[in-house]
Amino acid sequence: MRHVLAIDQGTTSSRAILFDEKLAVTAVAQEEFPQHYPASGWVEHDVSDLWTSVAATCRGVIEKAGIDVADIAAIGITNQRETVCVWDRETGQAVHRAIVWQDRRTAQITQGLKDAGHEDMVTDRTGLLLDPYFSASKLKWILDETPGARERAREGKLLFGTVDSFLIWKLTGGRSHVTDATNACRTMLYDIRKGRWSTSIAEMLDIPLEMLPEVRDCAGDFGVTRPDLFGREIPILGVAGDQQAATIGQACFQPGMLKSTYGTGCFALLNTGSEPVRSRNRLLTTIAYQFDGTPTYALEGSIFIAGAVVQWLRDGLRLIREAKETQPLAEKADDRQNVVLVPAFTGLGAPYWNAECRGAIFGLTRNSGPEEFARAALESVGYQTRDLIEAMHADWRAPGGDATLRVDGGMSASDWAMQFLSDIIGAPVDRPRVLETTAMGAAWLAGMQAGVYPGMDGFADMWEREREFTPAMDDATRDAKYAAWKRAVAAAQAF
Repeated sequence: MRHVLAIDQGTTSSRAILFDEKLAVTAVAQEEFPQHYPASGWVEHDVSDLWTSVAATCRGVIEKAGIDVADIAAIGITNQRETVCVWDRETGQAVHRAIVWQDRRTAQITQGLKDAGHEDMVTDRTGLLLDPYFSASKLKWILDETPGARERAREGKLLFGTVDSFLIWKLTGGRSHVTDATNACRTMLYDIRKGRWSTSIAEMLDIPLEMLPEVRDCAGDFGVTRPDLFGREIPILGVAGDQQAATIGQACFQPGMLKSTYGTGCFALLNTGSEPVRSRNRLLTTIAYQFDGTPTYALEGSIFIAGAVVQWLRDGLRLIREAKETQPLAEKADDRQNVVLVPAFTGLGAPYWNAECRGAIFGLTRNSGPEEFARAALESVGYQTRDLIEAMHADWRAPGGDATLRVDGGMSASDWAMQFLSDIIGAPVDRPRVLETTAMGAAWLAGMQAGVYPGMDGFADMWEREREFTPAMDDATRDAKYAAWKRAVAAAQAF
């Protein structure tokens, strides 16, 4: 039986998942790695940790499954997006720690570009806003702050890549410096209409084009692994950024289909088809996937803190020991209290895009305790999702009305959180049978290219729903709770 190896390199851990010919999970290996916070709002990864954790989990999952490496037809890669890696072409050594997508250190750079009137041009070319979230300002910062880096980059001695590019470079022994369209479009350096790096933006930020990777389709030839890594060469045939991989894994192939992934952050993508839709509500226009040189576009809304709010309950407040304790606590919360948490720990994402806002909690009483904090944390994710969906539907509606929301990611396993989500958005929420949709999307890309899996239509037919959540909250309660959320966000931004 042939297998496909999916590498899922995330913000807090790396995972390797083997899928069989029927796209069933054969084995999983996972390894967490340290997070580094050198200053307030700064988030970094040691680039070597990204690589060693990926290599270890790949070897581990093959051993765990007990299969022959010869049975692995292809590798698919999905990754945390926007995170910046810069390394030496000859040695492979990073010139700086990876600057993570959550990092806000470049707020002054992006604000300066806004003040100079560049945002409209950047948005027109890239579909993105001028925000520290994206790769370009982080890359500029590394080139500015690392002595000699810009000169070495111009000489072709330094390479830039999002995490997928760095992993491919390491996996292939430095033979492939490539990325795919879904990762390229998140750098704020890629023209999503012309399908190439933007010379004007690169010049504006003084970023040498020589250090940028070649951009390819999501399914294609990204090189082969070094034979010494796993015992033989394995072709890398599929790549997509994590949120686009989840969109693919959820089979959101028709315009109007909508998915939301709940990991460290929350990311909703609405398929808008062959034409990019420019948002009037500060959403992002992005590439959902690209085959045969033809992109399919999406509107995206990004929430910085989703599952991370549960980590905060565990690691910051020490109210829980494990994430799964959050649901039973929320179920016991006092319904008479309306505690509202705005988890703007690293600023607010869409549709607010306020890099300076910080978290706040409202409605506390003398009786507020762990139960109310747990409920407020889970509810904050539902409120933020409604913010995104309302902005999306204001920008673009598919013929035939609103689509059901397909969900995935760690928090989607919580029945309580998903029922509240359905209640607060007033629409059905579908949870798939296989929650590993991000890894599945990467696996399908590679396996489809290798001839193991069917094409788009056949894959869409394989999607199965595990449970549908339908709204059970009355309109008056829904409106009152959402109005309280909007007041809390306004107050947090005014602080």
